[in-house]
Amino acid sequence: MGAVPHENQLKPGLKRRHLTMLSLGGVIGAGLFVGSSAIISQAGPLAFITYGLTGLIVLFVMRMLGEMAAAKPCSGSFTDYARMAWGEWAGFSTGWLYWYFWVIVVGFEAVVGGQMINKWIPAVPVWVIALALMIIMTAVNLLSVGAFGEAEYWFAGIKVVAILAFLTVATLFVLGLWPGASMDFSNVTDHGGLLPNGLATLFVGVVVVIFSMTGVEVVTIAAAESAEPARAIRKAVNSVIFRILAFFITSTFLIVVIVPWDSVIPGESPFVAALDRIGIPGSANLLNLVILVAVLSVLNSGLYTSSRLLFVMGGRGDAPAWMTTTNKRGVPVKGILSCTVVGYGCVVLAALFPDTVFLFLINASGAVFLFVYFMICISELRLRRRWEKEDPNILQFRMWLYPALPILVTVAIVTVLVSMGLREANRIELFQGLAVWVALTMIYLVRKRMQKSETRPEQGPDEKSETIAAPAPTLNS
Repeated sequence: MGAVPHENQLKPGLKRRHLTMLSLGGVIGAGLFVGSSAIISQAGPLAFITYGLTGLIVLFVMRMLGEMAAAKPCSGSFTDYARMAWGEWAGFSTGWLYWYFWVIVVGFEAVVGGQMINKWIPAVPVWVIALALMIIMTAVNLLSVGAFGEAEYWFAGIKVVAILAFLTVATLFVLGLWPGASMDFSNVTDHGGLLPNGLATLFVGVVVVIFSMTGVEVVTIAAAESAEPARAIRKAVNSVIFRILAFFITSTFLIVVIVPWDSVIPGESPFVAALDRIGIPGSANLLNLVILVAVLSVLNSGLYTSSRLLFVMGGRGDAPAWMTTTNKRGVPVKGILSCTVVGYGCVVLAALFPDTVFLFLINASGAVFLFVYFMICISELRLRRRWEKEDPNILQFRMWLYPALPILVTVAIVTVLVSMGLREANRIELFQGLAVWVALTMIYLVRKRMQKSETRPEQGPDEKSETIAAPAPTLNS
C-alpha cells in the first residue's frame, strides 16, 4: 500500500507535559471556581462528599477509557470503541453527541469570557468581546497542534498554580497558622448541622458536579497525536485524576470550614468569599483573572477536541470526507473552521438574547455528556471480554474489579439520568439531550437508507448492499 498523502494525516506535535496539562485544563474551570457555589448552597457543609462521589464516577469511567485506549490507541477514542463494541450507529451517534457537546461549550465559554471582560471594559459590547476571543483561539488552533498544546499548557499551569496557592493559604488559615487566625471548625456544624437539607442532596448534587469535571477524557483523543500513545495515556490517567479529586474535594472542604455554607451565594465564587474572610486584598479581581484564563483554556480545548472528532468521523464516513484534509502542518483547517461556526452562532445569540443565552446553552448540552459516559461504560464491558479472548496479553492497563465495578458505574450513571428526569430543575436538560440523541439516530437511519439505495442498482439481485466508509485518516508518526 502506498504512502498516505499528507492531507489525511495528523502530526504528533503534543508532548507528554502537554497531554497532562490538557486533561487538567479541560476540567479545572468556571465549574470549580464558580459552580461550586451551587453545590455548597444545596448540599451544605458536606458538599465535598458530593464532589468525592462524582469524582469516583469520573475516575472509574476514565480508567475504563484508559484501558481501551492503551490497548488500542485510536484518534477517535471512545467513538471508535463504541463502534467496535456496538456497531456503526453507536460510533456515529456517540461521535456527534460529543461533538455537539463541545461546540456548544465553545460558544458558551466565549460568551462567558465576553461577560467577564465587559465588567472591566463596559464600553465594549459582550458580543464584540466574545467574537474577538473566538477569533484569537481559532488562530491559535490553526497554527499547529504544538501551538495549541503550548497555549493549553500555560493556561492550565496558571489555573493549577492558583488552586495550589488557594489550598496553601486556606489550609494555613484553617489550622490557625495564618496571622490573626485560630483553628475553628464550628462553621461545619453550627448552621443547621452536617446535613441541613437532608441526605438526598448529597446524591442529587452529582447531576450538577459531573458537568464541572468533564474534559479529562480529552487526553485520550490528544494522545493519538503524541509519540507514545499508550504510555502517555497510562501516565495521564493515573496522575491527573487523583490531582483533580484532590483539587475539588480539598478546596470545597476548606471553603465550608472558612465561611458558613449558608452565606455562599449561588453564582458567586465561594473562593472569593473565602479569600475575603482570610483577608487577602484584591482577591476578587485576581480570581476573576484566573477564571478568565480558565474560560480561555476550555475554549481552546473545545475547539481542538471538536475539530479532531470531525477529522476522525470524516475518515469513518460519518462526516463529510473533506473534514479529513489537513495542511502541511498537520492541522485539520476545515474541521476547525466548521466547529467555530456554532461558536459564532452563539455569539450572535448573545447579541440578540443577552438575558437568556446562558440558560439556553446550558440546557442545550444538558445530559449529553452523561450519554457519552454511558456509552464508554457499556463499550468497555463488551470489548474487554472480546479482546482478552483474541489476545490475553493485550490489556496492560486494566479497569479494577471487572465486570462488577464497570456494571456498578453504569448503574450509577443511569441513576443520575433518572434523577434528572425526576427533578424539575434538570428535566429540560435530560429531555433536550434525549431529543438530540433521537435526532442523530434518525439522521443515521435516513443516511443508511440513502446509501443502500445508491448502491443497490450496481449490485446483483443476490448481493447484499453494504456501504464502504472512506479510509480512516492516519497519524504521521
